[in-house]
Amino acid sequence: MKLIVTDLSVARGGVPVLSGVSFTVQAGCALLLRGPNGIGKTTLLRTLAGLQPALSGIVSFPEEAGAYASHTDGIKEQLTVTESLAFWANIYGTKLPHTVFDAFDLDGLRSRLVGTLSAGQKRRVGLARLGVIGRKVLFLDEPTTSLDRFSVKMFTNWLWNDHLKQGGIAVIATHVDLGIDAPELELFPLRSAANAGGGSDEFFL
Repeated sequence: MKLIVTDLSVARGGVPVLSGVSFTVQAGCALLLRGPNGIGKTTLLRTLAGLQPALSGIVSFPEEAGAYASHTDGIKEQLTVTESLAFWANIYGTKLPHTVFDAFDLDGLRSRLVGTLSAGQKRRVGLARLGVIGRKVLFLDEPTTSLDRFSVKMFTNWLWNDHLKQGGIAVIATHVDLGIDAPELELFPLRSAANAGGGSDEFFL
């Protein structure tokens, strides 16, 4: 399995932001996206995940293998931690692996309502979804937002041991040093010209 991106151009609000993006990520590997705020990291990740159309280019990976996780948690505050993760397992047709509670230090929070958790605890619940949904190609947008140093290390351990070492792929936009051995793609040289024409139908962004 691999992720192949060829001469990809992406737009935000109909305005081209990146062009000529090409890379390959093999199974068991990650790619780190680097660049200043506003360069187009989120737009690129959403396009790679198929959540918005590309202006041009090709994105290739096994069908139904990808998942996008934004820097927001995407969890319902009225549910308990267990109910929240069980909800995502049901959506993706997987079983809830109880090892995920230990992996994200949630074992003592299983019966707590998500709405009563701290920002960091909510973030860990949001990230724990990645261990539930069973997708091999992950597109992660600032995954360590709101996490302390210990929790960042915990997430990195899960990413390395439970995802990448099991043949998974990850493309990660982050300003944080995750401490994993992965190549970096600097996006600043790939920014589109100011007068580039658009044509995207991103009316919802």
